[in-house]
Amino acid sequence: MVHLVYCENQGKKGERVLDKIFSGTKTMVVRGAAGRKIPHSRVSENEIVYFMEKGTAEISAHAVVKSVQNYTKLADEEITKILEENQDKLNLTDKQKERWHKKCLCLVEFDEVCKIEPPLPFDHQGNMDDWLIIDKIEDVVVGTSIPYNYEKSRF
Repeated sequence: MVHLVYCENQGKKGERVLDKIFSGTKTMVVRGAAGRKIPHSRVSENEIVYFMEKGTAEISAHAVVKSVQNYTKLADEEITKILEENQDKLNLTDKQKERWHKKCLCLVEFDEVCKIEPPLPFDHQGNMDDWLIIDKIEDVVVGTSIPYNYEKSRF
């Protein structure tokens, strides 16, 4: 499996999440929810994650999953502690810390970041989430895409 991650396009001082990834100041992404939700427990070491910026139709980087941390039923103090312990990798703004203050968390550390030049054209289809699990990146690239059916996104 490979993963496609949508990144926010704004951070403090106008720094985009992708800028942080390219500069190496962000080496981990987090997803969270009130209950288990994709990608929780569905990401493994050595899988490939692709990144694209929300609001664009371009897949602009990929990396290799280095480690994964999955948590459920966290208390408020535990959430804060986990986010703080990983802040040097997450590089979250205060607003992002609030957004990801959730009872179920999935933290995905990555390395070997590679910029894709030129970026791959993303074939956006209806209701796609901000984390897609697919067989291969060509499944969501213009010209080679297939209908996205969420089959791989079920628990």
